Amino acid sequence: MAVTLQRGNEKMLQRRVLTHNKEQITNMTDISLLSVLIWLPILGGIWVLFVESSAARPIALAVSLITFLFSLPLFFNFNVNTYEMQFTETLAWIPSLGINYQLGIDGFSMPLIILTTFTMVLVILAGWEVIKSKPAQYMAAFLIMEGLMIGVFSALDAILFYVFWEAMLIPMFIIIGVWGGPRRIYASIKFFLYTFLGSVLMLISLLYLYSQAHSFAILDFHQLPLTLEAQKWIFIAFLIAFAVKVPMWPVHTWLPDAHVEAPTGGSVILAAIMLKMGGYGFLRFSLPITPDASAAFDWLVIGLSLIAIVYISFVALVQQDMKKLIAYSSISHMGFATLGFFIGFIIYKNTNSLDGAAMAMEGGMMQMISHGFISGALFLCVGVLYDRLHSREIATYGGVANTMPLFAMFAVFFAMANSGLPGTSGFVGEFLVIISSFKANFWIAFTAATILILGAAYTLWMIKRVIYGAVANDGVASLKDINGRETFILVALAIAVLLFGIWPAPLLDVMHSSVQHLLEHILVSKIPPVM
Repeated sequence: MAVTLQRGNEKMLQRRVLTHNKEQITNMTDISLLSVLIWLPILGGIWVLFVESSAARPIALAVSLITFLFSLPLFFNFNVNTYEMQFTETLAWIPSLGINYQLGIDGFSMPLIILTTFTMVLVILAGWEVIKSKPAQYMAAFLIMEGLMIGVFSALDAILFYVFWEAMLIPMFIIIGVWGGPRRIYASIKFFLYTFLGSVLMLISLLYLYSQAHSFAILDFHQLPLTLEAQKWIFIAFLIAFAVKVPMWPVHTWLPDAHVEAPTGGSVILAAIMLKMGGYGFLRFSLPITPDASAAFDWLVIGLSLIAIVYISFVALVQQDMKKLIAYSSISHMGFATLGFFIGFIIYKNTNSLDGAAMAMEGGMMQMISHGFISGALFLCVGVLYDRLHSREIATYGGVANTMPLFAMFAVFFAMANSGLPGTSGFVGEFLVIISSFKANFWIAFTAATILILGAAYTLWMIKRVIYGAVANDGVASLKDINGRETFILVALAIAVLLFGIWPAPLLDVMHSSVQHLLEHILVSKIPPVM
């Protein structure tokens, strides 16, 4: 494997000059839209803390809805023909250390930001009647966490990224610990320790990169020439940090506990947004900063991804708790995303073409976005049942379709989407990853494809036991169908799942230039193709 020492001393110098100039000048013609999206929910959350409980809900909903509306110009004004960062902002933060308040988005981060703002509106609505203890604090925690998560996807300064990355843990820790189930303290501490350990290793790597680049700008790190040995150590540190967040096997055990004990809104944000930060970390840090080490360790990530897809699917089959089953399903489905991100190295070796690698990476991104909609919807469906019978056990239910026909329709639809039904967004990402994987290795693609059967098995078996059949007991007989608020939430998610299942082009167009640029950076002239 060629070491990239020749990779751009001149480009590095040019980027440092550009970064230095940006540090000195703030472009006042921009509306600072990203700053608005970050600080509006944070300040709104702080405001909600000091209002009466009766006012907390409408204020929180208004803030989340305004934030979502402000995020839409990111999509409509996004230039799909460039990989350059857009909506950029730069302010000096700690000039003596070269730390800046530097924001910007590309085709990787923009869809995740809109996913965040969209999901948060639904989470606020989902907790409208359910959360009776400390509703103001509950709503405030989610709003503050929303701003911090958008900060993670927007930050172009490593220290700013790290601050948002770590601060984001605090609201979720509180949400699980205060509004969670009987074992909430255990689950929240386990969640915090797992994610914090990985973050420490990431910080050490960022400090080393600063010592080499004399800059904390993430884009400067992308151009930094590093020896293969240095890249390998940095890659391992990043791998641990991001694998915990995805989570990948074997550092996944915190997720089922966190999901089971978290309130419904916490489970939705964990699955729909927070898991995606691990995948985003691979795209923003691991692949562009350590391309040679990523190529050297591609077998490791591919192997862990396949284990997640296969092994975790079998684990999901035996679960009796609906939340735990969906949590394990999330781990398995995120395995397709990480597989898509790293299979490109093998595809390029075999084909000497970026097309297959681009398809795999775009499939991985589509899988992350789609999983955000589908997993969030499934957790909300479980929340609907839990709010009525206060049980997540599959054995508690049976014949729900007889008493909740409208709810049953949505539950079956999202179960089908989770199984990868064509026409839903759940099919698109997995299909792209599997088709492109055949260009890398038949057995990798075959394994991933056949295990989709297991995904359908555990999801539809759960639906069979919960939704169909005769009414199982008096509790099920007393169930009332979903109300207007719950219907609105599930309709919004169903539209998203159908829209991107039938018409994925808008998302694929947004990410294509960024995917192409990243692959050119990590593959072209670095990995000799097999002739």
